[in-house]
Amino acid sequence: MKPWVGLVALLAACLGMDGAFAQGGLRIGMVAGFTGPVASLVRESAEGAKLYFDSVNAQGGIKGQNIELVTQDDKYDPATAVAEAKSLASQGVLALMLSRGIGPTEALLPVLKENRLPLIAPAVGDINLYEPAQPYVYLLRASYQREAQRAVRHLAGIGVKRISIVQVNDPFGNDASKGAIKGLDDMKLRAMSRLRFDRNKPELGPVMQAIAKAGIEALVMIGPGYAVVEGINALRAAGSTAHVATLSNNASADFVKSLGKDARGVIVTQLFPYERSTASPLVREALGLAKSAGRDELTPAQLEGFAAAKLVVEALRRAGKDVSRESLVKALDGARFDLGGLQVHYTDKDHSGLEFTDVSIVGPDGKFWR
Repeated sequence: MKPWVGLVALLAACLGMDGAFAQGGLRIGMVAGFTGPVASLVRESAEGAKLYFDSVNAQGGIKGQNIELVTQDDKYDPATAVAEAKSLASQGVLALMLSRGIGPTEALLPVLKENRLPLIAPAVGDINLYEPAQPYVYLLRASYQREAQRAVRHLAGIGVKRISIVQVNDPFGNDASKGAIKGLDDMKLRAMSRLRFDRNKPELGPVMQAIAKAGIEALVMIGPGYAVVEGINALRAAGSTAHVATLSNNASADFVKSLGKDARGVIVTQLFPYERSTASPLVREALGLAKSAGRDELTPAQLEGFAAAKLVVEALRRAGKDVSRESLVKALDGARFDLGGLQVHYTDKDHSGLEFTDVSIVGPDGKFWR
């Protein structure tokens, strides 16, 4: 071995280098629930990110260095998320991306600050991450509140007036339901009822029977996929044909599959352009790469992962010759990014990213349609 090779390795170890040079590549971490209640969405978003990273690497990477997505399973548990993030930070990852869930993501904030580690495009819409701006968190998606407002606006737009809110009784449910209530206020409507359920024991059968008897025309259901599935199945079993709208945390193929025959007509908010719309440059690029990789289509979560990866790549390209966490943060702050027709701009007081929201409806083929 040449003497200078060992010297470089020794210096890297002694100085605790956080840049790509110490690791021999551009390493980006993803700490999220690859097992547990959000596993389907997490896997799909990771697939979308990897699709774009692979395409960049195939063209020579960033300044000759490949991007490596290093994933760790936090099992949707905040304590595990902290442990895994600390581990990746000690291994020299340049940034984290695509965390999921309010609890795990908020638990990461001290780790980000301690290690000066940016978190890019977390798949979380918690208003506490938006207001005020968190110094190392760079959001890409709209907030839960904005999603819920969009769902209500859609329901009101199709003439529905008798709307109830059914929410999980936790920070996610409480946050998103505020948006639903604001949406109702904007439409000069009020919630017929606001019902809460336990995340671990939803037990929504009696609730849905009461809603069916009350003649409610539509529900905004805010909760984890398994609970929303239980609620919709119980609602249909009770004979109700009420419209049901839920949020993008349930925009996965597994959610639709779990609903079975009751999936048709369910409204799901979306945070990125329609994943089949070739009018969108972002979607057109993603579909082209997917087909080259042997895939015929994308899910909404895959498109979110793809968009997040584009943001990471654009920041890496602007981070200078010797990329470090510090240079990556400088590249993000104050910059404007075009992610294929979607414009993202961060300032020192605003890390909120996009405000895009839309809705899709599950069609008879089990696909999301807009």
